[in-house]
Formats: sequence, structure tokens, C-alpha cells
Amino acid sequence: MEEREVLVARHGGVALITLNRPKAGNTFNMALATALELAIREALADPDVRVLALTGAGKLFCGGGDVGSFASAGEGAGPYLLELANAVHRSVKLLASSAKPVVTIINGAAAGAGLSLAIAGDVVVAGASAHFSAAYSAVGLTPDGGMSWLLPRLIGWRRAQEMLLTNRRVSANEAEAMGLVTRMVPDEEVIEQGLAMAEKLARGPVAALGKTRLLLAQGQEQDLSTHLDKEAQSIAEAVALPEAREGIAAFLERRKPDFVSV
Repeated sequence: MEEREVLVARHGGVALITLNRPKAGNTFNMALATALELAIREALADPDVRVLALTGAGKLFCGGGDVGSFASAGEGAGPYLLELANAVHRSVKLLASSAKPVVTIINGAAAGAGLSLAIAGDVVVAGASAHFSAAYSAVGLTPDGGMSWLLPRLIGWRRAQEMLLTNRRVSANEAEAMGLVTRMVPDEEVIEQGLAMAEKLARGPVAALGKTRLLLAQGQEQDLSTHLDKEAQSIAEAVALPEAREGIAAFLERRKPDFVSV
């Protein structure tokens, strides 16, 4: 029986999505890209899923694109890579526009599109032996997965230039220091701690968190005056939701809010 390219497991309100091509370093071919998009869409559509978590099976998080499949495409490599990149990009767009928080759990190397996927999380938890590289220049290619857009926003222009142009490998320790990942943890605890963070978010006011991640994204592209208007509109909308009513009541009653049941 052939293994599925993507595995999905539920942990309370968390959907843990696992890239499952460990023998190929969880590299993207069309089957994996298609399966990942479907898993993300289903998790986003499921009202019982409050947070998405993403990791990789085996020793790597994701090694990027399946270079062997590029070679196999021969003269059709250009159209094939366009189709593959667009398939991966659909997943990136879904994660970027998600109304639910996203946690990425980096259990090993994240390279190429794997790096793009790794840094797409709102919270990025990396094992101590994880490392990060752009990888594209090593095979004469250019970035995809939104890397050339997001990387400089996370770590600054000069550091992004270095990673993309020289293909320098960044350790988990350095990645934490430069803001590429949220937290570095021992390898043997990465799944446990990543899930703990996801489950903590799932107990929170998920609708408000979704609006917050949208405001953060919009803030990268708007002037302050426009963004202040967006914030005012957002908080006015949020206060009318059940989460805010529960949160305000709990604050006044000096108890812990129950955002999951509202």
C-alpha cells in the first residue's frame, strides 16, 4: 500500500499536517503539492479546527523541490516548474490569508520552498539541529514560495541578500537570534513543544487572532493613517463577536475566559 503524501492528525482543536515523503526529504513533486493544498483547504473549512500546525516526517522538514523531477521533465522543465510553483503557491496563499493561526514545527532541514513554508507560520518552533537555506542558487534557480517577499521583511534586506545570493546555511540558533524562527527547542521536544504552542493558540480567541494576523500583513503595505482606520474598524467588529463578550465578562468576573465554547 502506497503511503499518502500528506498525513493529517487532530490534537484537540489543532490539525497537524505532516509532509510525508521522508525518503525524498519531503521534497515537492506535484503529488505532494496537490495533497498539501487539499489538506490545508480541508483544515481551514473544518469548524472544529482552530489552529493549523505543519511539520515533516523523518529527518527533514522539507528539502524544497524534487530536483530529480525537474531533470525528468527534460525540455518540459519550464512548464513543469511553473505548474509546480503555482501549486505550492496556492498553499502559501491559503496559509497567508488564513483566519486561523498557523504554527510551523521545523524538525530538520528547511531548504528552498521548504524554507518558504517554514517561515509562513505565525509561530515557528525549530529543533536545535534544524537549519535553513535558500538552496535555489545551488542549482541555478530563483526563489519561489514567497521567499523573496517574506524573507527581507523578517530578517532585513542585507541578511536576505546573503541567504538568497550566497546560499549560506543558517543554524537554528542563529535563526532564532535573527528572528527567522520564534523559538529553538531540543530536537527531542520539537513536536511536543510545537503542538503545545498550537494547542495554546487553539484555546485562545481564534477569530480575534485571525483578524490580528490580517492586520499584521496589511501593516506591511499601508501608511499609518490608513492602518489606524483599519485597526479601528477591526476592533469595532471584534467587540461584537462572542469571543469578546466572553473575554470581557471573564475579565470583570476575574475568571479565566473560555473562548472554545463560545
